[in-house]
Amino acid sequence: MARQEPAEPDIITRALAKNRLGVPSVVFFGVAGAAPLTVIIGAISTIYAIIGNTALPIVYLIIAGVLSLFTVGFVAMSRHIVNSGAFYSYISHGLGRMIGVGAAFVALPAYSLMQIGLFGLFGAAASGILAALGLQVSWYTCALIAWALVAVLGLLWVDLSGKVLAVLLIAEISIVLIFDIVMVANPAGGSVSFDTLAVAPLFTPEVGSMMVLAIAGFVGFEATVVLSEEARDPKKTIARATHWAVLLAGLLCGVSAWAMSVSTGPDRIAAVAAEHQTDLVFALVGPHVPAALINIGYILFMTSVFAALLAFHAAVARYQFALGREGVLPSAWGRTHPRTGAPLLGSVTQSLLALGVLSTFAYFGTDPLVYVFAWLTTIGGLGVLLLMWAASAAVIAFFVRNPGKENVWRAYLAPLIAFLLLTIVLGATIVGFGELLQVSGSSPFQWLVPVAYAGVAIIGFIWALIMRAARPEVYQAIGRGADGRVSNLAEPLPVKPMHADPVGARSYHY
Repeated sequence: MARQEPAEPDIITRALAKNRLGVPSVVFFGVAGAAPLTVIIGAISTIYAIIGNTALPIVYLIIAGVLSLFTVGFVAMSRHIVNSGAFYSYISHGLGRMIGVGAAFVALPAYSLMQIGLFGLFGAAASGILAALGLQVSWYTCALIAWALVAVLGLLWVDLSGKVLAVLLIAEISIVLIFDIVMVANPAGGSVSFDTLAVAPLFTPEVGSMMVLAIAGFVGFEATVVLSEEARDPKKTIARATHWAVLLAGLLCGVSAWAMSVSTGPDRIAAVAAEHQTDLVFALVGPHVPAALINIGYILFMTSVFAALLAFHAAVARYQFALGREGVLPSAWGRTHPRTGAPLLGSVTQSLLALGVLSTFAYFGTDPLVYVFAWLTTIGGLGVLLLMWAASAAVIAFFVRNPGKENVWRAYLAPLIAFLLLTIVLGATIVGFGELLQVSGSSPFQWLVPVAYAGVAIIGFIWALIMRAARPEVYQAIGRGADGRVSNLAEPLPVKPMHADPVGARSYHY
């Protein structure tokens, strides 16, 4: 007599809108999250000015290589797990449900802070642009306008947001390429120098800090996987889109950092960056292009930040949806908008939280660039780095439990190398976190933020144990997405033979 198949959790009653996004739209979400123009104008200029090491172009290319290795295993897992919970889901499958819930408790504040912090940059940039036009508008008012637009778009069809991002990103990438060509076409001394692509400056003490700051510029590319349930043919779409997002962001940042050094000369890039700071690119291309193109560049810088705001809002709303759908959060978070299929309460919650935080900072008159943008995005970036590190380990553990699903490179070697490299970067980040926040050595923020992330992870572990004791059927469905039967993959259960299907086909009903 055939064994009876065990009962599977049946908790999924709501789903996101399916078949909405193709490869280009998903790529735009990933690249928008990384916000290359924001990184080029803001981060690269600042790193040159503060650290002064000329290895920055090759550092960005190296970090792109590290994250490409991470992406190999990350997207290999995406072919077998289609879940808007992304890191939370993958870590649940690879390292267990309890650690997965802990990861979810880290993901929620990390992505939320990344998104809220960007409102500070948008508000400050928009206020500055309007001031140049003779209009005095506070950063908070500008941020509220962006907040309202994001709040509305977050509740509409996801492909509409994809189209908005497509327009913004194509314009953004175009202006980056134009500025790069102008800088390289007008080299200091009349000849193009490749000195900043040399490896020798890598062997200096500052490179660790540079890598930490550089990796923060890529945060957001992994948002592609959050959209897996809404993608067409997700097993192919997400893999291609994630690889493209990393490569595009890495090449744009690396080439732009090199082009800046060509225009100033490698020996003067640090001094010129310190003089002009975030106006560095505009100062270098200004003498060679019409003033209108400079103005367009400033506007696209602002829209680049807006694109990142929209991408991070989508990511955080879908994390909340995935957790509500699976019972980790109250079930109300697992519902979607009846017409658009957007995650309803997750989107509203993030919008209200952002409004409260921004209003608090505005009430106390804090600097939007330092305390809203720099602080919140740096704190959020640490959380995302922790998730990447854990996800690398989860990929290896997943394929050890499920051998033969992918080749050795995708299942073991690339994830292992990525895990080791991310361990080094994570360690350097935690040790030097106070320097990243630019606080004194006696400041509690040197250790408070990493400890806080450890604390919320432990709360997640405890909540998972409570769920296992009180609601075992819901606990069994943690991380299993729109089909609870995928639990058979990570934790094998007896399954009735299916002669018509190839081995393991029961685990891939998507």
